[in-house]
Amino acid sequence: MTPPRSIIGTLAALPQLRSFRRRALIFAPVIAIAAVLSFFPERYRAAETLTPADPSTLGLSGTLGQLGAMNSVFGSQAAVEVALRIANSVYARDLVIKRLHLEQRTGKDRIELQRWLSRRVDIRSLRGGIIQMEFEDRDPQFARDVIDAFGAAMKERLAEISRNQTAYKRDVLVELAESASKQLAEAQGRYDAFRMTNRAPLPSMTVQTVSQRIPALESTLKVKQVEMASAREMLGPDNPMMRQQAAEVAALQKQLAEVRATADTDELSVGRAVDTSSKLFKLERDLTIARTLYDNYLRYLQGTTAEDMTSTANMRILEPAFVDTERQVRWPLVAFAAACALLWLAIEFYRLRPPVGVHFVQEGKHD
Repeated sequence: MTPPRSIIGTLAALPQLRSFRRRALIFAPVIAIAAVLSFFPERYRAAETLTPADPSTLGLSGTLGQLGAMNSVFGSQAAVEVALRIANSVYARDLVIKRLHLEQRTGKDRIELQRWLSRRVDIRSLRGGIIQMEFEDRDPQFARDVIDAFGAAMKERLAEISRNQTAYKRDVLVELAESASKQLAEAQGRYDAFRMTNRAPLPSMTVQTVSQRIPALESTLKVKQVEMASAREMLGPDNPMMRQQAAEVAALQKQLAEVRATADTDELSVGRAVDTSSKLFKLERDLTIARTLYDNYLRYLQGTTAEDMTSTANMRILEPAFVDTERQVRWPLVAFAAACALLWLAIEFYRLRPPVGVHFVQEGKHD
């Protein structure tokens, strides 16, 4: 009973592969053509490596912070994924087509060029947040131009996104600054009107005046009381001078009571000073808040100008577009040639050492 043949056995039994000469005429040219096409025509590999950047990584964080500018448009999110998506976008390929005039140079329309660039340009991320772009072509200068155009398109698109977001932020800040300006003017008007009405230019001065007047009256009253006690012993209680000093002491006591009064009875009383200063302090706090908001909005509004100026600082070029000096090999063709060589070798080995029960018809003989 003849055992079932394997794939190699089936191929080795074919009439076309019966003799070594036929096998050589079939496999040798295929292997030779694949090997030659692996190296010729010669292709050149152009590449460029870059990494996303923001002003903080360029040493501008302190300056931009003083100007009121924010950090990167994309914040701390995965900037590499964003850059990869932009580099592989239709918009970026359109920029490359326009920059290099590929429609005139290649004779292809936009759709064909989009598909061609999407298939031929390899854009991927490496370790460490590095982006690498590669392109192979028979013309080294053309390959370098394509890669350089892709890098420029990526930077241009990122800068455009940054400027658009900065413009939106500027519009919001303009509205906020206008609203804060109105609030500041209203707070300033209320503050000034209250000071004019109550004749209190500074809140602290009224309280300070009352605070200084009470100890002064107390000290003067004590002095008058001592003088009156001394005069009473020397002159007697019915002396006219004693009545005058008693009147002065009574007047001082009345003034001290008026100053110490908690009700709003006198302009220089404690109650009036506390009530006036409390209202004025509240108005002053409102004015300070309004002025702080207005100043901050203005500073952030000025920072948008700095963000526009640094919008192109979105990518750091690690390696500008260059042509690799190593010889480029078409590895799929190399693999195909190696597979054909291994298949030929397996057929030869199978025919030299066939399994038991398998016999091959030699060239020039019939089955």
